[in-house]
Amino acid sequence: MKAYGYVRVSGRGQVEGDGFPRQIAAIKKYAAEHNIHVIKVFQEEAVCGATEWANRPAWLEMLAALNGCRTIIIEKLDRVARDLMVQEHIIADLRQRGIELVSVHEPDLCRDDPTRNLLRQIMGAIAEYDRCMVVLRLRGARQRMKAQTGRCEGRKPYGFRPGEAEVIRRMKELRAAGLGYDRIAETLNTEGLKPRAGARWWGRGVNNALKGVSL
Repeated sequence: MKAYGYVRVSGRGQVEGDGFPRQIAAIKKYAAEHNIHVIKVFQEEAVCGATEWANRPAWLEMLAALNGCRTIIIEKLDRVARDLMVQEHIIADLRQRGIELVSVHEPDLCRDDPTRNLLRQIMGAIAEYDRCMVVLRLRGARQRMKAQTGRCEGRKPYGFRPGEAEVIRRMKELRAAGLGYDRIAETLNTEGLKPRAGARWWGRGVNNALKGVSL
Protein backbone atom coordinates (compact mmCIF):
# COMPACT_ATOMS: atom_id res chain seq x y z
CA MET A 1 0.00 0.00 0.00
CA LYS A 2 1.25 3.48 -0.90
CA ALA A 3 0.50 6.79 0.73
CA TYR A 4 1.52 10.42 0.90
CA GLY A 5 2.28 12.24 4.12
CA TYR A 6 1.14 15.75 4.95
CA VAL A 7 2.65 17.93 7.68
CA ARG A 8 2.01 21.54 8.63
CA VAL A 9 3.33 24.19 11.00
CA SER A 10 1.58 27.50 11.58
CA GLY A 11 4.38 30.00 12.17
CA ARG A 12 7.63 30.77 10.37
CA GLY A 13 9.50 30.31 13.62
CA GLN A 14 8.27 26.71 13.74
CA VAL A 15 9.69 25.75 10.33
CA GLU A 16 13.11 25.03 11.83
CA GLY A 17 11.69 23.66 15.08
CA ASP A 18 10.51 20.23 16.18
CA GLY A 19 7.14 20.36 14.38
CA PHE A 20 8.13 18.84 11.06
CA PRO A 21 10.52 16.15 12.41
CA ARG A 22 7.95 15.07 15.03
CA GLN A 23 5.11 14.81 12.53
CA ILE A 24 7.23 13.03 9.91
CA ALA A 25 8.52 10.55 12.50
CA ALA A 26 4.97 9.76 13.62
CA ILE A 27 3.81 9.26 10.02
CA LYS A 28 6.74 7.00 9.11
CA LYS A 29 6.34 4.95 12.31
CA TYR A 30 2.66 4.40 11.58
CA ALA A 31 3.43 3.50 7.96
CA ALA A 32 6.07 0.96 8.99
CA GLU A 33 3.71 -0.68 11.47
CA HIS A 34 0.98 -1.01 8.82
CA ASN A 35 3.16 -1.99 5.85
CA ILE A 36 2.55 1.29 4.04
CA HIS A 37 5.12 2.86 1.73
CA VAL A 38 5.20 6.65 2.10
CA ILE A 39 6.03 7.98 -1.35
CA LYS A 40 6.54 11.58 -0.28
CA VAL A 41 5.81 13.90 2.63
CA PHE A 42 4.42 17.31 1.69
CA GLN A 43 5.37 20.14 4.03
CA GLU A 44 3.11 23.15 4.54
CA GLU A 45 5.32 25.90 5.94
CA ALA A 46 3.95 28.74 8.06
CA VAL A 47 0.31 28.19 7.12
CA CYS A 48 -2.40 28.71 9.73
CA GLY A 49 -4.95 25.96 10.26
CA ALA A 50 -7.73 28.38 9.33
CA THR A 51 -6.19 29.18 5.92
CA GLU A 52 -8.37 28.41 2.91
CA TRP A 53 -7.28 25.44 0.80
CA ALA A 54 -6.65 27.63 -2.24
CA ASN A 55 -3.83 29.24 -0.26
CA ARG A 56 -2.17 25.97 0.80
CA PRO A 57 0.40 25.22 -1.90
CA ALA A 58 1.66 21.93 -0.42
CA TRP A 59 -1.87 20.53 0.01
CA LEU A 60 -2.83 21.45 -3.56
CA GLU A 61 0.43 20.01 -4.89
CA MET A 62 -0.24 16.76 -3.03
CA LEU A 63 -3.79 16.41 -4.39
CA ALA A 64 -2.51 17.04 -7.91
CA ALA A 65 0.22 14.42 -7.46
CA LEU A 66 -1.96 11.58 -6.10
CA ASN A 67 -2.18 9.78 -9.46
CA GLY A 68 -3.41 6.40 -8.21
CA CYS A 69 -2.30 6.83 -4.61
CA ARG A 70 -5.50 6.99 -2.56
CA THR A 71 -4.20 7.45 0.99
CA ILE A 72 -2.94 10.50 2.91
CA ILE A 73 -1.38 10.12 6.37
CA ILE A 74 -1.25 12.95 8.90
CA GLU A 75 -0.07 13.08 12.51
CA LYS A 76 -3.28 14.60 13.87
CA LEU A 77 -6.42 16.11 12.41
CA ASP A 78 -5.47 19.54 13.67
CA ARG A 79 -2.56 19.45 11.20
CA VAL A 80 -5.20 19.62 8.49
CA ALA A 81 -7.54 22.04 10.27
CA ARG A 82 -8.33 23.00 13.85
CA ASP A 83 -12.03 23.66 13.33
CA LEU A 84 -14.18 20.54 13.79
CA MET A 85 -16.59 21.38 10.98
CA VAL A 86 -13.72 22.12 8.60
CA GLN A 87 -12.15 18.78 9.52
CA GLU A 88 -15.39 16.95 8.75
CA HIS A 89 -15.80 18.83 5.49
CA ILE A 90 -12.29 17.83 4.40
CA ILE A 91 -12.85 14.20 5.35
CA ALA A 92 -16.13 14.13 3.40
CA ASP A 93 -14.53 15.83 0.38
CA LEU A 94 -11.65 13.35 0.31
CA ARG A 95 -14.03 10.41 0.58
CA GLN A 96 -15.99 11.70 -2.39
CA ARG A 97 -12.71 11.73 -4.31
CA GLY A 98 -12.02 8.15 -3.20
CA ILE A 99 -9.14 9.24 -0.95
CA GLU A 100 -8.70 7.99 2.61
CA LEU A 101 -7.33 10.34 5.24
CA VAL A 102 -5.47 8.47 8.00
CA SER A 103 -4.64 10.19 11.28
CA VAL A 104 -1.91 8.57 13.36
CA HIS A 105 -3.40 9.74 16.65
CA GLU A 106 -7.03 9.32 15.57
CA PRO A 107 -6.84 6.09 13.56
CA ASP A 108 -10.63 5.74 13.38
CA LEU A 109 -11.15 9.48 12.84
CA CYS A 110 -13.36 9.41 15.96
CA ARG A 111 -16.16 7.64 14.13
CA ASP A 112 -17.76 6.69 17.45
CA ASP A 113 -17.47 10.18 18.91
CA PRO A 114 -21.00 11.51 19.59
CA THR A 115 -20.07 15.06 18.62
CA ARG A 116 -18.69 13.98 15.24
CA ASN A 117 -21.67 11.72 14.59
CA LEU A 118 -24.03 14.59 15.35
CA LEU A 119 -22.03 16.94 13.14
CA ARG A 120 -22.09 14.45 10.25
CA GLN A 121 -25.85 14.19 10.59
CA ILE A 122 -26.15 17.99 10.59
CA MET A 123 -23.92 18.27 7.52
CA GLY A 124 -25.95 15.58 5.78
CA ALA A 125 -29.15 17.46 6.60
CA ILE A 126 -27.63 20.70 5.31
CA ALA A 127 -26.58 19.00 2.07
CA GLU A 128 -30.09 17.57 1.64
CA TYR A 129 -31.59 21.00 2.36
CA ASP A 130 -29.30 22.58 -0.26
CA ARG A 131 -30.35 19.98 -2.84
CA CYS A 132 -34.03 20.63 -2.10
CA MET A 133 -33.52 24.39 -2.36
CA VAL A 134 -31.86 23.99 -5.77
CA VAL A 135 -34.83 21.94 -6.97
CA LEU A 136 -37.27 24.54 -5.65
CA ARG A 137 -35.35 27.43 -7.24
CA LEU A 138 -35.30 25.67 -10.61
CA ARG A 139 -38.98 24.84 -10.33
CA GLY A 140 -39.79 28.45 -9.46
CA ALA A 141 -37.75 29.71 -12.42
CA ARG A 142 -39.59 27.35 -14.78
CA GLN A 143 -42.97 28.45 -13.44
CA ARG A 144 -42.09 32.14 -13.84
CA MET A 145 -40.89 31.55 -17.38
CA LYS A 146 -44.02 29.61 -18.22
CA ALA A 147 -46.21 32.41 -16.84
CA GLN A 148 -44.34 34.96 -18.96
CA THR A 149 -43.88 33.04 -22.21
CA GLY A 150 -46.21 30.06 -22.02
CA ARG A 151 -43.18 27.76 -22.23
CA CYS A 152 -40.51 26.86 -19.72
CA GLU A 153 -38.44 23.87 -20.75
CA GLY A 154 -37.65 21.39 -23.46
CA ARG A 155 -36.62 22.17 -27.01
CA LYS A 156 -37.76 25.45 -28.46
CA PRO A 157 -40.39 25.15 -31.19
CA TYR A 158 -39.38 25.68 -34.79
CA GLY A 159 -39.16 29.38 -35.53
CA PHE A 160 -37.09 30.41 -32.47
CA ARG A 161 -33.67 29.89 -34.00
CA PRO A 162 -32.05 32.22 -36.55
CA GLY A 163 -33.44 31.75 -40.04
CA GLU A 164 -36.40 29.64 -38.95
CA ALA A 165 -38.90 32.51 -38.77
CA GLU A 166 -38.52 33.03 -42.53
CA VAL A 167 -39.34 29.35 -43.13
CA ILE A 168 -42.45 29.64 -40.94
CA ARG A 169 -43.57 32.66 -42.96
CA ARG A 170 -43.07 30.69 -46.18
CA MET A 171 -45.14 27.81 -44.75
CA LYS A 172 -47.96 30.22 -43.89
CA GLU A 173 -47.85 31.71 -47.39
CA LEU A 174 -48.16 28.28 -48.97
CA ARG A 175 -50.87 27.29 -46.52
CA ALA A 176 -52.82 30.47 -47.32
CA ALA A 177 -52.53 29.55 -50.99
CA GLY A 178 -54.43 26.35 -50.25
CA LEU A 179 -51.57 23.83 -50.21
CA GLY A 180 -51.77 20.82 -47.93
CA TYR A 181 -48.97 19.93 -45.52
CA ASP A 182 -47.42 17.34 -47.82
CA ARG A 183 -47.37 19.80 -50.74
CA ILE A 184 -45.86 22.47 -48.51
CA ALA A 185 -43.15 20.01 -47.47
CA GLU A 186 -42.39 19.19 -51.12
CA THR A 187 -42.18 22.89 -51.97
CA LEU A 188 -39.84 23.63 -49.07
CA ASN A 189 -37.59 20.73 -50.10
CA THR A 190 -37.54 21.98 -53.70
CA GLU A 191 -36.63 25.46 -52.51
CA GLY A 192 -33.78 24.07 -50.45
CA LEU A 193 -35.24 25.02 -47.07
CA LYS A 194 -34.05 22.48 -44.49
CA PRO A 195 -35.73 21.43 -41.24
CA ARG A 196 -33.86 21.71 -37.94
CA ALA A 197 -33.05 17.99 -38.02
CA GLY A 198 -33.03 15.61 -40.93
CA ALA A 199 -32.47 16.11 -44.63
CA ARG A 200 -35.99 17.02 -45.76
CA TRP A 201 -39.40 18.23 -44.69
CA TRP A 202 -42.41 15.97 -44.32
CA GLY A 203 -46.05 16.95 -44.02
CA ARG A 204 -46.23 16.06 -40.33
CA GLY A 205 -43.20 18.21 -39.57
CA VAL A 206 -44.78 21.17 -41.35
CA ASN A 207 -47.96 20.67 -39.35
CA ASN A 208 -46.04 20.55 -36.05
CA ALA A 209 -43.96 23.61 -36.93
CA LEU A 210 -47.05 25.65 -37.69
CA LYS A 211 -48.67 24.49 -34.42
CA GLY A 212 -45.59 25.51 -32.42
CA VAL A 213 -44.74 21.94 -31.44
CA SER A 214 -41.07 21.48 -30.39
CA LEU A 215 -39.05 19.79 -33.13
